[in-house]
Amino acid sequence: MHPNTLAPMAIVAPTARQSVAQAPVNTRAIQDLDAAHYLHPFTDSKALASHGSRVIVKGEGIYIWDSEGKRLLDGMSGLWCMNVGYGRKSISDAVYAQMQQLPFYNSFFQTTNVPAVQLAAKLVEISPPQFNHVFFTGSGSEGNDTIVRMVRRYWDLQGYQGRHVIISRHNAYHGSTMAGASLGGMSGMHEQGGLPIPGIVHIGQPYYLEGGKGKTPEEFGLEAASWLEQKILEVGADKVAAFIGEPVQGAGGVIIPPSTYWPEIQRICDKYGILLVADEVICGFGRLGHWFGSEYFGIKPDLMTFAKGVSSGYVPLGGVLVGDRVADVLIEKGGDFNHGFTYSGHPVACAAALENIRIIQEEKLVDQVREDTGPYLKQKFEALADHPLVGAAETCGFVAGLVLVQKKAANIHDCVPFDSTLDVGMICRDHMFNGGMIMRAVGNRMIIAPPLVMTHAEIDELVTLIRVCLDATLADLTKRGLI
Repeated sequence: MHPNTLAPMAIVAPTARQSVAQAPVNTRAIQDLDAAHYLHPFTDSKALASHGSRVIVKGEGIYIWDSEGKRLLDGMSGLWCMNVGYGRKSISDAVYAQMQQLPFYNSFFQTTNVPAVQLAAKLVEISPPQFNHVFFTGSGSEGNDTIVRMVRRYWDLQGYQGRHVIISRHNAYHGSTMAGASLGGMSGMHEQGGLPIPGIVHIGQPYYLEGGKGKTPEEFGLEAASWLEQKILEVGADKVAAFIGEPVQGAGGVIIPPSTYWPEIQRICDKYGILLVADEVICGFGRLGHWFGSEYFGIKPDLMTFAKGVSSGYVPLGGVLVGDRVADVLIEKGGDFNHGFTYSGHPVACAAALENIRIIQEEKLVDQVREDTGPYLKQKFEALADHPLVGAAETCGFVAGLVLVQKKAANIHDCVPFDSTLDVGMICRDHMFNGGMIMRAVGNRMIIAPPLVMTHAEIDELVTLIRVCLDATLADLTKRGLI
């Protein structure tokens, strides 16, 4: 027997008045087992083991609790996904009922299941009119792998076997599988595993604070979009299959493009006849105040990847909404599409998603974000720009980001940035955690994507916590001589 199996009991036995869920957790025992056996995603395992994982044991509404009883306001909705908040009993009930009825069956061999069919129909109902078909996966990464296969199959069926190149953007995130990580434009991921795979190329991101000095945001938006046309001509229009982008870049740091960017991208795609793919894994299901981020920016994609908010993270689920342009070719000319997953259309995951979407509709969360809480978050969050550490603060629906700077200036392009090697963002993130606030660091950008159910009072609390933690960060950096 492995010695770690003899570690102290992780859960202390409950008393007669405690439920199992209320029983205290032996934090150290869980941390030891975690260090011994659990390899975490995107993590330096050696460094993590040296100080121990934070053990999360409970969630309710917009808050989570760790094993030491500390309450944290979850400004990241878990990982961009907990749109309806924690503790929704009706989703748990829907999952339990489906597990009792049919816990699993596959969608191969000319079979289907009721929740998958109902969810496909519901997704068609809430999506833009060009979408009438759905392909289910287990995650957004699998969804973007599906995009690569489907886009290339689409062109092959029409006799364009050489039209396989997909254009993406630097600093984009499209998952961590081989194809998903290749579509993404993060150099740290490409350095591991010989990525990107062939047939995927990248252009610059529409980050005004990075490349827009001396230009208006509108001018820069058109310039950034023009890089797509330049790349198409460089590669050869007869070789380019599609362009993929997140409406708002999420993991790249909440990069909100100028208003001119996406309409010009649409025009260029239309001009050259290439497919437009919107990765809606983060922006979908109400986060930008519309069911999908594409609607916010007024574009008409041919394919949309989804995950996260489709089930609010309660059960893993992803997929691709397939526009008629693509679906008609696949169905009429295609024969077998030799791609899929054991868990495509998993009945339990689909049952969770159906109940999640029912909640979003019944509580009018999409309208609420667009007309009420989104504008309120914008007003409160962007006021943080007056803080000595903040060079800029911006929002789009229920995503937001601020830039930490060493020295402020009236124009963001004249601010003095921190040296990236100082990891100021990570210093700030630690102060956020210690102060009861979960806020993610991407370089020296601090970002949030809070649950869509937040009230005005909870937004006030969120912004107050951020300001207090920024003060603590400022004091710490001053003490270290970094500012």
